[in-house]
Amino acid sequence: MNVRTLYRIIFFLVAVSLFSGCKKDDDLLTDIDGNAYKTVVIGEQVWMAENLRVTRFNDGAAIKLAKDNDEWQNIAAPAFSWYNNDSSLFANQYGALYNGYAVQNEKICPTGWHVPYVDDFLILIETLGGTHTAGGKLKSDNEWQEPNTGADNSSRFSALPAGIRYFEGTFSSASYFTGYWLATEVNADTATLLSLSYLDSKAIFADNSKKTGFSIRCIKYLK
Repeated sequence: MNVRTLYRIIFFLVAVSLFSGCKKDDDLLTDIDGNAYKTVVIGEQVWMAENLRVTRFNDGAAIKLAKDNDEWQNIAAPAFSWYNNDSSLFANQYGALYNGYAVQNEKICPTGWHVPYVDDFLILIETLGGTHTAGGKLKSDNEWQEPNTGADNSSRFSALPAGIRYFEGTFSSASYFTGYWLATEVNADTATLLSLSYLDSKAIFADNSKKTGFSIRCIKYLK
């Protein structure tokens, strides 16, 4: 075997090794409405890298679109809205804001995926180095209001500041804040979320009324 052939073999083996060692994102995830989402592998978890914007459960049942403030604050059933009731501006980028009743329906995520529980986010936070810095690694390094503390999106989770819809129906904090509903309930009226802020690099758990609107990211695990 001559030297040139040997070099070619070594180059081939190194290239194969590097390629096989890289973790690649899943194929695009598609919901029942036909919306396609980027996904990202973080440790043993596969996360949506965009916010959910589906308008139906995966069995085809509609989720109530609640535009009116009175309707939003009085409904005690699954509902969603677009920030400022403007789907043309906010739907594709920020996804929908769902109330906590919608989150408790296990069919809101595509089949094989689920709304994360506290334990799922705890695994994610530990994988990213702990609560004090995980928020920065989750946040996109653009779209957020300055100073967007700690944001580098090194996880490629690409969290965007989708804002909130308060229980009385008003919208607030787009570009400043985002919250992700968890499937973990506190009681019949309250559930848990993970919150990220433009002023902090932390990932913080909090409890809130199910009548409040936050974002959703679905998750599954590598087999």
